[in-house]
This record gives sequence, structure tokens and C-alpha cells, in this order.
Amino acid sequence: MESALTISAKQMANLRSWFDKPVPAKVSGLILVCAALLLSACGGPKLEVLPADATILAFGDSLTAGTGVSFENSYPAVLATRLERKVINAGVPGEVTQEGKARLPRLLDEHSVQLVVICHGGNDFLRRLPEDQTEANLREMISEVQSRGIDVALIGVPVPGIWANPPELYKRLADEFDVPLDEDILGELETDPAMKSDPVHLNKPGYQRMAEAVLGLLVEAGAVAGPG
Repeated sequence: MESALTISAKQMANLRSWFDKPVPAKVSGLILVCAALLLSACGGPKLEVLPADATILAFGDSLTAGTGVSFENSYPAVLATRLERKVINAGVPGEVTQEGKARLPRLLDEHSVQLVVICHGGNDFLRRLPEDQTEANLREMISEVQSRGIDVALIGVPVPGIWANPPELYKRLADEFDVPLDEDILGELETDPAMKSDPVHLNKPGYQRMAEAVLGLLVEAGAVAGPG
């Protein structure tokens, strides 16, 4: 379980710059601890509030496309219904992050979006591609989106195995770019046979759960209001 005092590398860099004055080391350390407490109380990275006419780009591979179910039961379609906002399903089955990195700018040119939800990397892990390459590709994706003034949310994809945990690269990227991250939902779903249509892909209840998790992430980040 992460400490309540955890803050992103970006936030820490900003704090150190702000307090870069000749004060005693003990006082400086106390200031940083107090600032960390204040930041943790804010509930993590925040997103801009999505207007009612906002468009969201769900970007990824087969888990975004909805392989295993009909298009209307994919997680982006379910999310669109729950949010009552347009969600573009930009999932391409079999795609690796190198290909996704090349595809993303064209989609951003074509569509006016306020948020991109990135769920990518699974095919890199299945093909045993170097993780540092996957991380670099995802970093370029996030940077490309943010450079256009568009918000990003990140979904951690687990490495195939008994525990199905996402690698640390997702947490590093979330901290580096100060973006909301869900690193739990896919690990939970991929280890629950009742949520899957085959060894890799989800079924209708599985994609519904995934959509609910993304919705919860957006609520926590302040992009949309919670139920009630």
C-alpha cells in the first residue's frame, strides 16, 4: 500500500524550486513534509471538468476495441452511456505501442477531444518487447497529447502471469506527467475467469467493470461529478 505522503516527481521538483532558498536543512525538510501532506489531501492528479459536449478518445489495442464482445459492449461504448458524452473507440487489436505512437497524432488532428484515455502496452508484453521501449513509446504518447493542451488518463496493463500486475513503468509515467492512473482494474479482471471471453480478452461483464473503473478514475480526478 502506498504512503499517504507520496507525491509525483514533477510536484517534488516544483516544491524544491519554490523553496530553493538558504534556509536551515531541518526547516527546509519540515516545509517539504508539510507541502506533501497538503498535496496528498488534494486526492492526486486532477483533470479539467469535462463539459456536457466533450469528446473523449479511448486509445489502445484490443482491450479498448472490445475484442470478445459486440461494439456496443466495449468499454468505451459503456463509458459513453454512463458519462452521457461522446467517447471515440480508437482501439486497434494487435497493435504494439510503437504503432500506437505513430497512429495517435493523426487521430488528434482529426478529432477535437478534451481527454485521452490511454490503455496500451499489452501486446508489447505478449511479444516480450523491451519494457524500456514500451515506456518510451507511452511517454511520447502522453507528451504528444499534453503538448496539445489535452488531458490524459492512464490505465495500467498487466504483464501476463500468475499475478497479472502492471509493471512499474505506468506509475513512473503517471508521476512524471502528473496524470491519473488506474493500475488495479485490469489485473483484477485478467485473473477472474468469470470476467473473460478468452485467455486475454474480457466478456460483457468484464468490459462493464472496466468502464466503471474508468468512470471512477474520472470522478476521483474531478473531470465529472460522482453519482448523486
